[in-house]
Amino acid sequence: MAIGNREVIQMNKFAMLLCLTWVSVAWAGSAGQITHLSGTLSAKRVDGTSKLLSVKSEVMEGDTLATESETYARVKFNDGGEVVLRPGTQVKIENYSYNAAKPESDNIVISMFKGGLRAVTGLIGKRNREKVSFQTETATIGIRGTHFGALLCQSDCGGVPTTSGSAPANGLHVDVTNGAIVMSNRAGSVQINAGQFGFVANQNATPTIVPPQQGIQVTMPSSISQNKGGGRGVGRGDESECKL
Repeated sequence: MAIGNREVIQMNKFAMLLCLTWVSVAWAGSAGQITHLSGTLSAKRVDGTSKLLSVKSEVMEGDTLATESETYARVKFNDGGEVVLRPGTQVKIENYSYNAAKPESDNIVISMFKGGLRAVTGLIGKRNREKVSFQTETATIGIRGTHFGALLCQSDCGGVPTTSGSAPANGLHVDVTNGAIVMSNRAGSVQINAGQFGFVANQNATPTIVPPQQGIQVTMPSSISQNKGGGRGVGRGDESECKL
């Protein structure tokens, strides 16, 4: 039986509706994407599945990201904020809620279990800075419109350079380039401003400002901003593309 033009049009409309529905589901919970990658980066999803990520791969709310020993990765979030992960880092996007038209829904919570990062806050950090926090087992970092670095040492920072030549002490090291952060835990809190360094040994120790000669600057290679390196994986940037 021949199919008329009217039936063809209806079928095309139905197919387009299915495509748009699928794309909406695919983007639900999206927090951002990988923009730069050098090495291997994996993500463990909230459903327990794991996948390798590549440049343009989506990062989802609930993802636990892990970089291998030679990997640097840059994540750009939907509000314009960015985080660069050092090798041997594990972080979880605990919460990510952003709607440009609804500031009241803003919320970012990122947990760092090991390793280090540099972060530049986006629109959420500018309009709702109290809704952005970075958590570690040692202390929580609250932001004040910020560019900062954080390094969590757990007897694994032997390769990090220091002025003394010895490995950094175990605990959370931070440095602030712009703005300010507040580092707090059950023992107290301290505000660390641009140009300053901070340290806290554990959750029972008071966070403190440390002299520059004792501070740890979390550095990243310039190549991370040039899209060089491998980062091959199954998470491609065109996964949500639907072709009719």
